[in-house]
Amino acid sequence: MSHTHRRALASLIVAATVAVGPVTAAFAQSDASDATPTTSSDVKAQHKAASKARRAHKNAELKKLEKNGYNPATNDPKYPDKLQNAEKKADGQ
Repeated sequence: MSHTHRRALASLIVAATVAVGPVTAAFAQSDASDATPTTSSDVKAQHKAASKARRAHKNAELKKLEKNGYNPATNDPKYPDKLQNAEKKADGQ
């Protein structure tokens, strides 16, 4: 085998090792008990559940502020003061 053939073969082996190395490492690190979703429908369902939870939290927070005197529908020149007062009242409960 000539020197150029050996060098080309060595380059090919190195390239194959570099290309396959991360793939085998990824399989070696995977765990069957992983809680990450695997299909797009799982990801969508997880995203939908998280969105619903965030929306429910925001609605509950807004309802609590409205109960303590804040009205977001009005164009109020004392906007920040009334919101802050409602937040103080809500935190005191």
